[in-house]
Amino acid sequence: MGESRQEEKLINMNWEKTILITGGAGFIGSHVVRRFVTRYPSYLVINADKLTYAGNLENLADIDFKKNYSFEKIDIVNKEAVLGLFRKYNFDGVIHLAAESHVDRSITGPDEFVFTNIVGTVNLLNGALASWQKDFIGKLFYHISTDEVYGSLGSEGMFTEETAYDPKSPYSASKASSDHLVRAYNHTFGLPVVISNCSNNYGPNQFPEKLIPLAINNIKNNKAVPVYGKGENIRDWLYVEDHVSAIDLIFHNGKPCETYNIGGNNEWKNIDLIRMLCRIMDKKLNRTAGTSEKLITFVKDRPGHDLRYAIDSSKLQKEMNWSPIPKFEEGLEKTVDWYLSNQKWLDNVISGDYEKYYDSMYSGR
Repeated sequence: MGESRQEEKLINMNWEKTILITGGAGFIGSHVVRRFVTRYPSYLVINADKLTYAGNLENLADIDFKKNYSFEKIDIVNKEAVLGLFRKYNFDGVIHLAAESHVDRSITGPDEFVFTNIVGTVNLLNGALASWQKDFIGKLFYHISTDEVYGSLGSEGMFTEETAYDPKSPYSASKASSDHLVRAYNHTFGLPVVISNCSNNYGPNQFPEKLIPLAINNIKNNKAVPVYGKGENIRDWLYVEDHVSAIDLIFHNGKPCETYNIGGNNEWKNIDLIRMLCRIMDKKLNRTAGTSEKLITFVKDRPGHDLRYAIDSSKLQKEMNWSPIPKFEEGLEKTVDWYLSNQKWLDNVISGDYEKYYDSMYSGR
């Protein structure tokens, strides 16, 4: 009873905007939630997350009791739950980050990617359409996507907003499908939408199945650091806080129906990235130079592994005066420092104990 009164008070306060952020307990999502909650105290920010293996509310422990923040545990694949959420809060904007995102998992189990990334996105689009009922003034559905929808590049060229889609994995195909659906809802129903496609993110709070946190943890524990093939695959790396600042700008200043590419202007071969990380870890852990590099282990390449991604983000830079801030080595050092200083967070994620945070913080509230 007390909880419903508190929720009613929350909803009925005179907020400038009420924003839904899906996947807000995940890596990128938690950084977006924190920025919006702290930067815009006049916004009510609702974080909706299913809390799968990659959704960790410990990422947001520092803002959990902010008056303009609330968490809703929800599976976006559940159509009725999504519609109920829109009826409850009457959102002005949606920032849609919830997605299955690990390519390797999409190869061994593509079904989850189809359900979450495609069906879940359609449910959210339908929720927005039903809630806004063609009164689109001041409303926006912002869909966060990936550069992987564009396929693979050769040794030259960059992805632009006009690059044709050519997804190569079940993950990228599911994201490409969701992008097409978002655009279709704009063209068919007039729903105000914007899409951004980003390059590989790195930084604090990333689940340690991804390349950089996996390597940091393995190096620290003197375990083999797996590198696919010969490590020749090239990625454009983007510090997560730079991505979040771009999301903020696009949400507030982006032109409806437009697409914006977000990249780090920072291409690295996987093997060169790992070697740099090894040098940083040797320095941080006071090891003899070259010690960590001996842990590098080349493993069989994964099926359909795209050779190279590179993002041209000049449109975003020109229209909104955005640019990535830290140099890569600087960003990597900050990332390493965070993981070395947050061993408890890492232990909880690896052991699965992070799931207890939700029960301790939210059950009975």
